[in-house]
Amino acid sequence: MSTRTVEHLFRPSGLQIEPGLPICQTDFPLDWYQEEFKPYAEEYLALPDRTPESVLPWMDRYLEPALKEFGPRLLLLAHYYMGGEIVKLVERYGGRVADSYELALQARGNTQAELIVESAVHFMADAIATLAHPHQQVWITNPRAGCTLEMYAKEHQVAPAVEELRARYGDELMVIAYMNTSGRVKALAGATGGAVCTSGNAQKVLQWALAQKKKVLFVPDQNLAEVVCWWSGVAPELQFQWGGGEAGGQMRIARMGAEERARLDAARVIRWGSSCGVHTIFKPAMVDYWRARGYRVLVHPESPLPVVQVADGSGSTRYLWSAVEAAKPGDKLAIATEGHFVKNARALARSRGAEVVHLADIPDPTYQSIGCGCATMSRNDPPHLVAIVDLLRKGHAPDANRVIAGDVVDETTGARERLSADERAEVVANARRALERMVEITERR
Repeated sequence: MSTRTVEHLFRPSGLQIEPGLPICQTDFPLDWYQEEFKPYAEEYLALPDRTPESVLPWMDRYLEPALKEFGPRLLLLAHYYMGGEIVKLVERYGGRVADSYELALQARGNTQAELIVESAVHFMADAIATLAHPHQQVWITNPRAGCTLEMYAKEHQVAPAVEELRARYGDELMVIAYMNTSGRVKALAGATGGAVCTSGNAQKVLQWALAQKKKVLFVPDQNLAEVVCWWSGVAPELQFQWGGGEAGGQMRIARMGAEERARLDAARVIRWGSSCGVHTIFKPAMVDYWRARGYRVLVHPESPLPVVQVADGSGSTRYLWSAVEAAKPGDKLAIATEGHFVKNARALARSRGAEVVHLADIPDPTYQSIGCGCATMSRNDPPHLVAIVDLLRKGHAPDANRVIAGDVVDETTGARERLSADERAEVVANARRALERMVEITERR
């Protein structure tokens, strides 16, 4: 029986669990869980409420023995965008909360960790596995936790486009793969001498590529690509909009008209045509609304370019979180990014005497907008975290939750496609090359 009281567990940190407030606002139906996870879900659903006073003692029964048994051999990870309950719980049980860049480096930087459990999305777990040491295993709490950006830039969609462009431009073409892609797409970047990027280092990576006189295919976020081009001084006439999803994979240069081919030939940056649904809802009018009410507006660069251009600042999740951490009493911030992140940022700001609002959460029906959370990333909850850790302790963790670099998972069905050892070796080598190139560019002084 745990000797820790509920009050003792509300330790001060950037993310706090407050007594009485719901840990989880939405319950998944029982058939949402894998068979091995259902007993844990049944117990969780039978709890009288979702307050820390009920949920934490239940979690302690399973997680504290695992933490005691594994010690530093177990590393729990979560991304800022996860539902607040998972972010806070992962930190509470000794884990780490980070952006996608920092998450990718966790295995490499924590060699004592043999079991890495990630509460986020599959592409992040894949990146961790790609850079992991041979003695490390990566597990995901819910393999169906995905990302819409990654869903519309699958390898079978991007690879034909890369082949089409390389047939015309040869080694002049370089792929830059956003972190929100599978390991197989990152491998396409590595095979062309390119790199991975995140929202925090995309400008550095693009400028590095352009300095080599390369023609860049930027996959997959067309908004981030357009924003980074603006930051880097790449004129609109030197950019070309490629298709996204299945349409992107089916585009053929031979079917283009002469004018379109000329624009493609002139382009320095080719933007893959997909975007993040969470960030496309933002509009310049929203910036005007909150600024007129005394708010400083900070936006994520996956937002449309016109929004970034009129905002007071823009940057990665780390940039946005740091701005909230630095907030002073009386500060007012309007933030344009994923809704769960903003909810957590609002609580952090409140503890500092500051105020945070979601840019799209405007109490005016003429805007017809609402704060948007990432539904696919939020396919995790306390039973998922408890189940995978307890089953690892018992030696019965389901293989479906094991993430090996190069895996592809269907976000709807959970079906997994795993490469043969030889195929995986080639993919991992190229993906690792692209990730390590990103790190080299980012850390360069």
